[in-house]
Amino acid sequence: MQISQMIENIKKYHKGYGTIDEATTRDQILYGDANQECTGVVTTCWASVDVIRFAIEKGANFIICHEALFWNHGDHTDWLEESKNEVYLEKKQLLDDHGIVVWRNHDYIHSGIPYNGSYIDGIFLGLAKKMNWDKMIKNTVNSMDDTLECSTAYEFDHAIEATDLAKQLVDTCNLNGIKLIGNDQAKIKKAAVLFHVFGDAKEQIVNTDKSDIDCLLTMELIDFTYAEYIRDSGCLDKNRVALGMGHFNLEEPGMEYMLTYLDEAAQCHVPAWFKQSGDNYKYIVK
Repeated sequence: MQISQMIENIKKYHKGYGTIDEATTRDQILYGDANQECTGVVTTCWASVDVIRFAIEKGANFIICHEALFWNHGDHTDWLEESKNEVYLEKKQLLDDHGIVVWRNHDYIHSGIPYNGSYIDGIFLGLAKKMNWDKMIKNTVNSMDDTLECSTAYEFDHAIEATDLAKQLVDTCNLNGIKLIGNDQAKIKKAAVLFHVFGDAKEQIVNTDKSDIDCLLTMELIDFTYAEYIRDSGCLDKNRVALGMGHFNLEEPGMEYMLTYLDEAAQCHVPAWFKQSGDNYKYIVK
């Protein structure tokens, strides 16, 4: 099947089909000629150079990623062309040499995939499946008890110590490490994936204070706002901790889980692999 047809079929599989604005969605073909037969698919969070090399090794010409290809929102490349950026040109050449197509599946997969007769965010269902938390999903909508805005919340059947939960995430998600902020002795009964915290965090701080969430699984953390608040919470022995996994690490299991329904969504079968784009950071510890 042609890659372009596979993309259209995958879109239709998601809840957002027909409601996501095609003119503004992030889910665009980021690179390559989609009017070619698919030889294989690689799913990943970010189409790094290593992921592209993996696709080449497998003979796959279609990469489905969750994030941008060329390091900026909207994947604009004019500024890279104008500056003759060497890394950009070499990465582009790698794609050209092997006829690889890169399509971003972001808005659609977050809008929902079929699950138990309804729809659920495919990214955070993937995290739940990876961690064996899928029976513990408390909500499938973007709110929690009208206090803490979050993407998905998990309610465990027994308390887990914060450091143990952190170690489970590191081991299961194959991470180099994790940031732990707050009370490392906290007993976790409820955990939630927090929306982005880019700068000002007044709303998140107010909502967190009202909620009964013990553990915030965070994508980004800003030292001078939300992280400070969580740290002070720990100093006051509040039963609260933030585990800073990193944006890609938190969302990557959803792209791994995509392999389980890719044939159904694409309406065809082609060889497919997941390649972890991997932890962006290595940690030098004391």
